[in-house]
Amino acid sequence: MKKILLSLIVGLSAASVNAQINIPSTPQETIVGENAFMDASPYSGNNGWTASESKGLAFPETDLTQFRFKTDNINPSVAATAYNGMIVYNTATGATADPAITTQTTGLQPGFYYFSNPTGSSTFTVTAGRWLPLGASPKVTIGTAETTTNTLINTTTGDKQLFALKGSFTASGTSTAVNIPAPTGMTTLYGITIYKAGTNTVYDRSLYSYTVATSAGNAITGSPSMSVVYPSGTYDYVIEYLK
Repeated sequence: MKKILLSLIVGLSAASVNAQINIPSTPQETIVGENAFMDASPYSGNNGWTASESKGLAFPETDLTQFRFKTDNINPSVAATAYNGMIVYNTATGATADPAITTQTTGLQPGFYYFSNPTGSSTFTVTAGRWLPLGASPKVTIGTAETTTNTLINTTTGDKQLFALKGSFTASGTSTAVNIPAPTGMTTLYGITIYKAGTNTVYDRSLYSYTVATSAGNAITGSPSMSVVYPSGTYDYVIEYLK
């Protein structure tokens, strides 16, 4: 066992630090000058290998609703990126509950996820990171529970997570004031879309005014140039906000 381990260490030490480790179906020489540090594809088509003989990479399964980062001592020499770009295969449905991550993620579904934590690489923390679906166009479903979107807003105090929530209000038909309660923890209104479900009609994407501290009549419909009284009835909205 010691001889095998020693041979492995010697072999790796002999490789250039800029080299790519090639691991095809059978052992081959180390390839120097490549961008990838590991290549598990067939070494060469000229050797008779076919695509059907290539190998897949099996990722360990992870439950992100239970997963916790070990953050008591992140060693920059080992985790210099603070896990930015780390990939896992998630098996659970639900929300990230890692107390070390202040930006919580809802709507997790089984599939590949990567940890987005670009600012943490300079501070060696995972506080502002979040798990995102691995793919070109990850989708987020906005429902009646707080939803973490795939958007960060640059502010004077740094990047802030954009949250969204779906709700409804009833208009009296005689007043511009409507009740749109501020979501828990909300500090700033970013945007709102008011519509009536089933009609494919968006009535407005603005408010004349909005008061975070109250809930009764806290929103005045319309825009800074024109107040609007909606006809009597129930309307839906999606509110986007910062904390």
